[in-house]
Amino acid sequence: MKRALVPARLRRVVLGWFDSRYISRADHRQDIKDALWEVQTLGREIVSLRAEVGELRAQVEKVRLDPIRAKRWDDAHRLSEETAVAMDGVLQNEVLLWQAVDRLSAGSAGSAATVTSAGSAVSVGSATAVTSAGLSGSSGSVA
Repeated sequence: MKRALVPARLRRVVLGWFDSRYISRADHRQDIKDALWEVQTLGREIVSLRAEVGELRAQVEKVRLDPIRAKRWDDAHRLSEETAVAMDGVLQNEVLLWQAVDRLSAGSAGSAATVTSAGSAVSVGSATAVTSAGLSGSSGSVA
């Protein structure tokens, strides 16, 4: 290694750059102590959290599902699904009904027109009747 004369001002600039870029040994030791303290604190928190998880698992194991309550929940779920299917059918029929009404109102009042679907609408002259297919006792006649 060779030595060279360096002006004092340049040496101060270079040493200042090194000092700002790197930390001192004392600061480094303090950072290591702080990191070790954090690791130990986190270790204690993990131990307490594991104990809490164990307590919660023990509480869950104590609670058993009551067969009567489970049956009631299953019945409620089944009924809610059946209700949803029935409401879907009602809404689809309502849409078909209003589509038929809109088609009838769009046509001229004097002409005869017939619209059929799951619910049927019949228009003859100026009289209009809407009948539902599948109803017992319905003749499908114009009112």
